[in-house]
Amino acid sequence: MWSIVLTSLTLVAALALAHRPLGDYIARIYTGERDLALERGVYRLIGVDPRGAQTWQAYLRSVLLFSVVGVVFVYAIMRLQPLLPFSLGLTAPGEALSFNTAVSFVTNTNWQSYSGETTLGYTVQFLALTVQNFVSAAVGIAIAIALVRGFAYRRSGVIGNFWVDLVRGTFRLLLPFAVVVAVVLVAGGVIQNLNGFTDATTLAGATQSLPGGPVASQEAIKMIGTNGGGFFNTNSAHPFENPAPWTNLLSIFLMLAIPFSLPRTFGRIVGDTRQGYTILAVMAVIFVASTALLTWAELAGAGTAPQLAGASMEGKEVRFGIFGSTLFGSTSTLTSTGAVNSMHDSYTALGGMMPMINMMLGEVAPGGVGSGLYGMLILAIIAVFVGGLLIGRTPEYLGKKIGPREIKLASLYILVTPTLVLAGTALSFALPGIREDVESTSIWNPGVHGLSEVLYAFTSAANNNGSAFAGLTANTPWFNTALGVAMLLGRFLPIVFVLALAGSLAAQDAVPATSGTLPTHRPQFAGLLAGVAVIVTALTYFPVLTLGPLAEGLV
Repeated sequence: MWSIVLTSLTLVAALALAHRPLGDYIARIYTGERDLALERGVYRLIGVDPRGAQTWQAYLRSVLLFSVVGVVFVYAIMRLQPLLPFSLGLTAPGEALSFNTAVSFVTNTNWQSYSGETTLGYTVQFLALTVQNFVSAAVGIAIAIALVRGFAYRRSGVIGNFWVDLVRGTFRLLLPFAVVVAVVLVAGGVIQNLNGFTDATTLAGATQSLPGGPVASQEAIKMIGTNGGGFFNTNSAHPFENPAPWTNLLSIFLMLAIPFSLPRTFGRIVGDTRQGYTILAVMAVIFVASTALLTWAELAGAGTAPQLAGASMEGKEVRFGIFGSTLFGSTSTLTSTGAVNSMHDSYTALGGMMPMINMMLGEVAPGGVGSGLYGMLILAIIAVFVGGLLIGRTPEYLGKKIGPREIKLASLYILVTPTLVLAGTALSFALPGIREDVESTSIWNPGVHGLSEVLYAFTSAANNNGSAFAGLTANTPWFNTALGVAMLLGRFLPIVFVLALAGSLAAQDAVPATSGTLPTHRPQFAGLLAGVAVIVTALTYFPVLTLGPLAEGLV
């Protein structure tokens, strides 16, 4: 019990100390006028005028063009792996797996249908995957900043410059942060080498092949950028990635640092820090509630074996314990990270449901870098609309009217992910040829748990999370393709609606606040916003949850 309290207080203190300076620094990054010498060199190289602001349509075209090039580049590198240095003699991944992985890392999902240490060589790991860990995170932050500018700008036809936002986010925030963290991780025992596989003799006299690799450099940005793609198959449960309890707590802090600081950035840019604190409070309340419920479910350990053992420790590392595992799992799925230090498929039925619900909430508490903030702001617009209906006024948020166009865009944003999740799950069981293939080659645990595994996979893919109920074998033509499509649409369709909304808001003038304006910085609005987030999720997903984890938990 005391270890839980100490761990929680340490994490809260670290996040509280980082919130204001990191949030203010991020605000300065995206509002400053000066460019670094390195940045000016990059702008000249790609032919970009850093002072040229873009309309939302031009901003969107830049995002899509950059992402398409990223997918093609990663796919090509993977298919050419045998020709590359440091390939470790590994063959090229298949076409479907290469497509799935390329889409996965470009969309910040980092879903992995393969075992990293035996599938990909070092060049692919650091030239393709690690690079995308940086730039996909930078894209997420750029989209969030563009939406914030929509609230802050007045009568503007532009929302910023994507290329400037991308370069600044990478060079001024993610890269220096990752370098410092990588050094700390190496000091903590995370490996960083190009040694390949080393044969070692065990105490029993047997020979064991130990993998090496540039792990610390990838591990740092994996956590900071809420990416989650691990160097090893067991991800953050591997001692070469996460060797000790304190590195486990550091990893949790890194996943939360930027997402929990972005509300401060939001408040600074719109000129009202109270608005940022309201968003932060809602994120924090949902985070604490979810983590508490997940920890309770695992400590309760429903079932004969867990009760006899005194705890539900199946699939968990002894060095982290239950709370170290549930706090990590909750953090990973409430952000878009998807990293794991325990097997979510081995959680109790109700415990396994909580990471699923975390993703179904839209990963907004605090969410991924950038995506969590713009997801919460979309929910805030919905909440303002509901509040406006209750008091009989045209809804307004931060001085901007929420009219038919804005509410349609927000509604489409909300509907995209559930459609992908439910359609993908249904098709996997409805199409005869696919169903037979899924049941014979993919689902190792049939029945309601098998449904939960497929539901988890599409929930993870469409929400760009990347974690899995790993009892599902996803390296099949159907799952590689279907999940790849879900990742693409789950990433870029919401971005289309967010940028269109940013453009619509930026074009408006400010509406003066009156006595009838709904205050959006008070606890009442925070409660309304949290309620909207939970109710929307419950109404959407409750039926399918009753067929999977809820049914299993009641058995």
